[in-house]
Amino acid sequence: MPELASEPIILWRAYVPRWAHAPLSGDGAARFGGRWNPVGAVTIYAARELSTAWAEYNQGFVQHPALIAQLRLEGARLADLTSPEVLAGFGIDEAIHRCEWRDDLDAGRLPSTHLLRERLLQESHDGVVYPSFMSPGGTCVALWHWSGKDQPKLTITDPDGRLPKSPASWL
Repeated sequence: MPELASEPIILWRAYVPRWAHAPLSGDGAARFGGRWNPVGAVTIYAARELSTAWAEYNQGFVQHPALIAQLRLEGARLADLTSPEVLAGFGIDEAIHRCEWRDDLDAGRLPSTHLLRERLLQESHDGVVYPSFMSPGGTCVALWHWSGKDQPKLTITDPDGRLPKSPASWL
């Protein structure tokens, strides 16, 4: 069984402002799928660095408006795929980080990242740490379990309660 993170992890998430009321939903990733999740699987994508969150959100395209939030993750079992030793322990190499997951899905193939996700879920991992594609030197987290019974605790930093509580703020 993977080890629990001993210290809380600070993460940054940039997301579409229209969803300001639901910063911990993971529904966008479920709707469209992602590098580390198939369509239908709720997943939170976040970054370890603020600049990485911004770069990943924009994906090198036009600078879209975003809401950037700080998250705190506690008690997660994460596979750190930035570590060559961890990769070797899973019998994979760093080529997994260059997986053309969109092309695989378009061609009807299961991406190698989705296959690894299934294995990691079976081994009780809550998510992965992986190198940013858009921000060299940055790291990201894909989280599959959070804030449920016997799951890691994920909270948003909002000390003044500025985030809306419902989508009505956009009407």
